[in-house]
Order: sequence, then structure tokens, then C-alpha cells
Amino acid sequence: MDVRYGVLAQLRAKPGKGAELAAFLQAGRDLAVAEEGTVTWYAFKIDDDRYGIFDTFVAEDARVAHLGGRIPAALGEVGPDLLAEDPTIETIDILAVK
Repeated sequence: MDVRYGVLAQLRAKPGKGAELAAFLQAGRDLAVAEEGTVTWYAFKIDDDRYGIFDTFVAEDARVAHLGGRIPAALGEVGPDLLAEDPTIETIDILAVK
């Protein structure tokens, strides 16, 4: 599989909201599984208030569909309660995969 496209989102939880943000991200897995074009989807914790999501795609149109899909919409709904600041969302080109 030729995975060439990615999305990296960095999230900062409000004080005391890290566990709730982690639970939201864990629940997001089910939404990612339902996306046909998403090859891999990772939710991760950096420290008690920094979290992230990393996704990969074979095609640009799958990445665009993901960015307009249910996970970003759900994040927009919970963001005001859980996030200390707007998430940083970057599209990336994948250079090599093992």
C-alpha cells in the first residue's frame, strides 16, 4: 500500500480535562474505523495536557474527506469544553513508511 498523505493534529487540554480528552480520543477510534479511506489513525498522549492525532491516507481525496468528516466535527463540538486553545492541524506528505 502506497501511503503518501497524512494529517497531524496537536491538542492541548484545559487544566483538569486531560482524562476527558483522552476518553474522547479513544472513542474516536470507532469513527476512524468507519472511514474507508483512512489507512491508519492514531490518538496519542504526550503529557497530561498535550495530546494528538496522526492519520494516514493513500489518496488526497481520502484525506480531504477525513478533514470534512465526523471526527473533526465531533472535536469541534467538544473543543470549547475540553481544549485550552484551537487545535493545530497540519497536512503532511509522507516520505517513507516501514
